[in-house]
Amino acid sequence: MTGVWVLLGVLVLGGVAGALLQARNGRIRAAKSSAPTLPGRVSDALAPEGVTLVQISTTFCAPCRHTRAILSALAEKTDGLTHVDLDVTETPEVAQALSVLRTPTTLALTTDGREVFRVGGVPRGQDLLEALEPHLIPDSGKRPKV
Repeated sequence: MTGVWVLLGVLVLGGVAGALLQARNGRIRAAKSSAPTLPGRVSDALAPEGVTLVQISTTFCAPCRHTRAILSALAEKTDGLTHVDLDVTETPEVAQALSVLRTPTTLALTTDGREVFRVGGVPRGQDLLEALEPHLIPDSGKRPKV
């Protein structure tokens, strides 16, 4: 009978942990006040104007492909938004310098390299667009619906 209670306890704890991880997936977090020094690969990828979405990926990451599709489509349809995908499989020091603990992680960076926010996991397109709105270049008032 003790084994049944142990099994039940493990299942409940596993369910709670899974629910917490799912709730955190794709959530936009504000940047920390102290900005890290950007590695060369990242600073070289910044767009000359607007916001650059830097996606940190690895080779065999399935959610990274989904994130790439969302961010590329958003960047194509939005003025002042650029998407760059960095595969850190061979250069883990880039992920370490940026304090990235999971892939995909998306960083929203300004032209001077300041981090606006970051998203761990697959971002939600509309939430991302709303968070980016104050940082984008003003245009004719058109913004895509995601």
